[in-house]
Amino acid sequence: MIEKLNSDCFCISLEPDALRRSIDAQSPGLSALIAQRCPNLFAALPVFVSRRHVDAMAAVVAAVEETVGLPGYREAALAHAPAIARHDPGARGAFLGYDFHLDAGGPRLIEINTNAGGALLNAVLGQAQRACCAEVAALVSGPLRPEALERAFFDMFAAEWLYAGRAGLPRRIAIVDRSPEQQFLYPEFVLFERLFRRFGVEAVIRAPEELVFAGGELRDGEGRIDLVYNRLTDFSLQDAAHVALRQAYLDGAAVVTPHPRAHALYADKRNLALLTDAARLRAWGVRPATVEVLLRGIARTELVAVATAPRLWSSRRKLFFKPAGGYGSKAAYRGDKLTRRVWDEILRGEYVAQELVAPSERRIAADAALKVDVRNYVYSGVVQQLAARLYQGQTTNLRTAGGGFAPVLTTGNAPGGELVLEDSPDGPADPGALWRALGCQAALRNELSR
Repeated sequence: MIEKLNSDCFCISLEPDALRRSIDAQSPGLSALIAQRCPNLFAALPVFVSRRHVDAMAAVVAAVEETVGLPGYREAALAHAPAIARHDPGARGAFLGYDFHLDAGGPRLIEINTNAGGALLNAVLGQAQRACCAEVAALVSGPLRPEALERAFFDMFAAEWLYAGRAGLPRRIAIVDRSPEQQFLYPEFVLFERLFRRFGVEAVIRAPEELVFAGGELRDGEGRIDLVYNRLTDFSLQDAAHVALRQAYLDGAAVVTPHPRAHALYADKRNLALLTDAARLRAWGVRPATVEVLLRGIARTELVAVATAPRLWSSRRKLFFKPAGGYGSKAAYRGDKLTRRVWDEILRGEYVAQELVAPSERRIAADAALKVDVRNYVYSGVVQQLAARLYQGQTTNLRTAGGGFAPVLTTGNAPGGELVLEDSPDGPADPGALWRALGCQAALRNELSR
């Protein structure tokens, strides 16, 4: 299996000079800002994932998308959402992030995010990898080549514009977040600003306080804003500082993506309880094959309630507790780390209890390994990009030495999900040739000793 390379292969690594050149070509000096602000943003090694696991993750994405399209699911999801989520702007919502852990039974979805960061950073990262041989270079990093992702990302925003009933392209895009220059992923905002401009659309980075809604338009100090790439974590736009953006969104004066409806339908953690409730899925008319994919591919999740509290407390060591509207692993707890004080806080809040799915690992040295989660960046039900995050601790953090974002490498669409070695004119292919070609002698010995 290709996953064996995560234990024994150190042959592909980040080319730091190539990464710096690529980043600074788009924004001079930006690589220095990344090194200063987030020195552990990029991992030095890739993560290997088998084709069957890549396909299994895509199947879960498709099953979720199919289910979200059903009236019964939508009503159930919107029932626990704020009123603004019932406004349908037409746009689908950019950059859904489906996060998986890969356990022994295959990939398991642990959460969905609507403003998943890192996609453009990972596109740049994917172009700065070096391979030890042609066989490794032939491995693919996802559905699209790294050099094709920037065009795909721009096309996604153009599609959002069209889905919202507009024609042509937006004239001006604002990338909006609270105190944007202080955000950990501010360098990515800069990359998006440059990306939009390269494709002929004016772009700016703005804090929400810099926006006003006047005369039926969303504006900043320089003019009208047609589309907002929304990086705020106020998913329902309730904060007083976001009133202009909220009004423009509800009035259709600007296209906002991702938006409150997308968060309510996909990213509220209570939705994972809906998606793993077999009885409700069948009652909504979800196809049996789709139900099977959802139950097999999503970590079992349920709501925390007073009535179930004794059972959940007693089984807490097998559970992970997350706030319903949480993000970035804030206020999330492993059950085996819970104190009674924290448990009381969980009971007073809106939490879900999720089956604990241990992450896989990537060895970064002979005596060191980091945990792995795999993110599928998705638009309109289609996986655009795969990326991994390497970390230590309870949750992903992009602050672990040796960790950070890492490319995902997998095989092509060969039967059985693995690379096929063609027979040579001198005889059949050597069963150990792939492993020797990869230069991973320990992996080769392990595989041939089975």
